Amino acid sequence: MKDKSTIKRSLFTRSLDAIEIIGNRLPHPATIFAMLALIVIALSWIGHFSNMHAIHPVSGVEIHTKNLLSADGIRWIYSNILHNFLLFPPLGYVLVVMIGIGVAEGSGLFTLMIRALVLKSPPKLITASIVAAGIISHLASEAGYVVLIPLGALIFHALGRHPMAGLAAAFVGVSGGFGSNFFIGSIDPVLAGISESAAKIIMPEIVVNPAVNYYFMFVSAILVIIAGTWVTEKIVEPRLGKYEGSAPRVPIEKLTAIEKKGLNRAGISLLITLAALAFSIIPENGIFRHPETGSILHSPFFDGIIIGILIFFFIPGLVYGITTKSIKDDKDVVKHITKSMSSMAGYIVLVFFAAQFVYFFNYSNLGLILAIKGATGLQDIGMTGIPLIVGFVFLSAFINMFMGSASAKWAIMAPVFIPMLMLIDPPYHPGLTQAAFRIGDSVTNLITPMMSYFALIVTFAQKYDEKNGIGTIISTMIPYSVILTILWTLLLVLWMLTGLPLGPDGPIFIQ
Repeated sequence: MKDKSTIKRSLFTRSLDAIEIIGNRLPHPATIFAMLALIVIALSWIGHFSNMHAIHPVSGVEIHTKNLLSADGIRWIYSNILHNFLLFPPLGYVLVVMIGIGVAEGSGLFTLMIRALVLKSPPKLITASIVAAGIISHLASEAGYVVLIPLGALIFHALGRHPMAGLAAAFVGVSGGFGSNFFIGSIDPVLAGISESAAKIIMPEIVVNPAVNYYFMFVSAILVIIAGTWVTEKIVEPRLGKYEGSAPRVPIEKLTAIEKKGLNRAGISLLITLAALAFSIIPENGIFRHPETGSILHSPFFDGIIIGILIFFFIPGLVYGITTKSIKDDKDVVKHITKSMSSMAGYIVLVFFAAQFVYFFNYSNLGLILAIKGATGLQDIGMTGIPLIVGFVFLSAFINMFMGSASAKWAIMAPVFIPMLMLIDPPYHPGLTQAAFRIGDSVTNLITPMMSYFALIVTFAQKYDEKNGIGTIISTMIPYSVILTILWTLLLVLWMLTGLPLGPDGPIFIQ
């Protein structure tokens, strides 16, 4: 007769299998957006003939649904499909940033930085160093998953610790702490661009810059490191016990002389770059300050922050590549950029359909009407303030269990929730809604098979034990997911109570 724990494990495994089957049967995200665009067209027709409307709470204007199947609507669709695609903010942001990231990643600088950070850390700080390296790896789209996670297991195994604990520590930094960072990464312009498009439904003049969550992200990174280290050493590692597997210990490769030289020169070039950027805004007559008001937040510097991010990656990557000979001439530079851009082909296809959905939604006025009615409904039931934001964190975490791509989820959720939270009293800035989403989007990455790299994580784990599977990964990562959800949500609540800005030009409330 099976004991209760065996029965529970069986039920749990079957539940995971069901989630995996459902997730695998979902269409491609691009197809989902195409379907959503068609649904918006149909809903606009229904809304128009059912006289669906709302009163704008600011202007008092009566807003009606625009029918996309009318003659005017069809003409608008036909003449604006290209316009929607080209002007969708995340597209340009990402492609520009990938120029710099392509050079830094292709030259080998990202991989080396991760190795150097881990290898130079004292033994007592090795767990924290691996988690921190995972957070920093967000600067490169795939380096953390492909390089750091197996490296975390390798390092723990080499030190005589359980390799699964090292894998988990790296995984929590790379994926569980996805919404945190010490720097502005490639995902920040994407989310900010989507947030800005959604916010323009209410305020056409609003700008959401990529650094809008930076202060909160920085503190969140520290929280993830502390929580990830504590859970690894106090909960996960004791549960795993001593490693009894037969996988041989592999010596960790130290940095070569040329790699050290390249890293030092890249660091110096980065300091010079940062000093030059700082000199452009810190002095009162800085060239990138607003020429009339002298403002820093509303200035050419933040208007063109994407170029600053490009330079931040490009120059150190170029210096490192020239030093280590991974970049011999301009052809190598173009090759690295081209390789980086080629990895974005799927994203470009996704953006084409996502842009149509977002702009169809905006044109039809469905987003604005739903936001007004939703905001009114929330206020009628008293669902505002901190309970509303906490609820949104949990909703984002739940949706993340079934849909992996952060940008795809946000492109669906932002046009509804950002305008809605901008219309309640007091009105929340899009940066706060985005920060709440990023928490929920991160904490369940660790336990959902829908995460695009989940199968790869299982493969890494099976190198140390063939029996390791989805259930092994999820049962190992659940403590991280639970602790991070609680602590990170509490951090956001405390942040809201203090009223501190979430980042440059990122207040809690719309002024």
